[in-house]
Amino acid sequence: MDFSGRWLLERQPQRLPFAPGLRLREGREGRSGHDYTIVQCALTPETTTERGEVWALSVLWSGGIRHLAERDVRGRGALGVGELLEPGEVELVSGQAYTAPTVAAFYSSEGLDGLSAASHAWLRSGRNVPPRPLTLNVWEAVYFDHDLDTLTRLADRAAAVGVERFVLDDGWFGSRRDDTSGLGDWTVSAEAWPTGLAPLADHVHGLGMQFGLWFEGEMVNPDSDLYRAHPDWILQVPGRLPPLARQQWVLNLVLLEAFQHVLESVSALVAEHSIDYLKWDHNRFLTDAAFAGMPAAREQTLAIYRLFDELKARHPGLEIESCASGGGRVDLGMVFHADRFWTSDQNDPLERQQIQRWTSLVIPPEMLGSHIGPTTSHTTGRTHGIQLRAVTALFGHAGIEWNLLEATEAELEALTAWTAFYREHRALLHGGRVVRVEHPDPGAVVHGVVAHDASKALFSYVQVTPAPGTSPAAFRLPGLDPAARYRVRAHEFAPAEAIQKVAPGWMDGVEATGATLDRVGLRPPILRPEQALLVVVERL
Repeated sequence: MDFSGRWLLERQPQRLPFAPGLRLREGREGRSGHDYTIVQCALTPETTTERGEVWALSVLWSGGIRHLAERDVRGRGALGVGELLEPGEVELVSGQAYTAPTVAAFYSSEGLDGLSAASHAWLRSGRNVPPRPLTLNVWEAVYFDHDLDTLTRLADRAAAVGVERFVLDDGWFGSRRDDTSGLGDWTVSAEAWPTGLAPLADHVHGLGMQFGLWFEGEMVNPDSDLYRAHPDWILQVPGRLPPLARQQWVLNLVLLEAFQHVLESVSALVAEHSIDYLKWDHNRFLTDAAFAGMPAAREQTLAIYRLFDELKARHPGLEIESCASGGGRVDLGMVFHADRFWTSDQNDPLERQQIQRWTSLVIPPEMLGSHIGPTTSHTTGRTHGIQLRAVTALFGHAGIEWNLLEATEAELEALTAWTAFYREHRALLHGGRVVRVEHPDPGAVVHGVVAHDASKALFSYVQVTPAPGTSPAAFRLPGLDPAARYRVRAHEFAPAEAIQKVAPGWMDGVEATGATLDRVGLRPPILRPEQALLVVVERL
């Protein structure tokens, strides 16, 4: 089992026979990539999310990566993983050494969820992580249309519904009125912000929220003051320019002067505006990744690690999100240098079901940004009510990516209830055991999180497509104490649309043993497609 994908559809599982020969997965983007197999697994035939054996490998690296699965002529199977080096990228002379990236090896006898439990416990150990602030990012609210009055009113609305962190996205610097210019010029635009960022940053802090800012510090536009002054600061093969992608090139952070330019520019803004959080983007992969005539993708990866580490050392408490056109740099290397991943640019809750389900196979949910997007998705055009969007966004580092100035009073009321629910259950959502429930209906997705002492749990049931029968199959709630009694109820931020007139009685509250909930489960109402239930379970 490994994973593939693309922009807006990352971490899609593919389960294949362990056939004779070699299956090789290589990433040559200079970042892990949208099609990166975040972990590669060998499974027994009967293995599911809940049972069976799993052996798995991943690597603590964000550059070129090679995964392989091979069954040789003797019938013996093997997995392998490591850094992918270009010829000449590491050349040693006597006395020098090369340190390979660390490989993470996992084993589970409790299915894929056992793999998650092991990985999450490892990545959580020794970390003193403060509660994950509920975040509003303004990208899909305003895009490049930056206006102090609009953003101030948006901040007021965000604080009123319970947002804890406000993030200003792309468009605040240099000549950056669209995506064709300005990258590299990390100074506040006098055109977009004639009074500077201080009025907005101070207003956000005054409302009791953290303030975050977007950067893409590894990139440069040809139409920028930085490139005009230092055309030699890009990664390139001598004698030719790399092809443009998104009207940008890659800034050579292996070059000390370029590294220091980015470090000092960002650090100064963090200090000046008491910035709490950086959304750090990476919107193109590396081509012609060379410096001084030698391959440089490996050193570029080490440079971004050093940059993040230095920024956090200079500014204690600063948090950094790894974003790469959404989920293009989500890997076990960046886990140790960033605090959060933007899981995907996809905010459609239906597409998010599988993206979040499988990204959390090794990355803990508290590191995975999951936002309520606009009522009509900007990426798919689908329209969804607040219940499905809210339930989907709950199971991660929750946030909002939506112009709240356009929300109705009913939607704002639902959002306020949702943010309160998130804060109340944040410790469980970000510290419990992730459970991916096997369910007979392929058109339904069921998952949850269970406290380690089995005292409480939250489960999500999403009807993606119509149920195959007139009566939907019951869904199980595994992971509880079989002998304990629990109170179970449905929780709604807004009503889920159902076909039947009378809801099942358990939705208002029922008592049952953990064994009953695991073996028999609960029968959902006959939901219309693209609807969600949230189930709250508490031990009596």
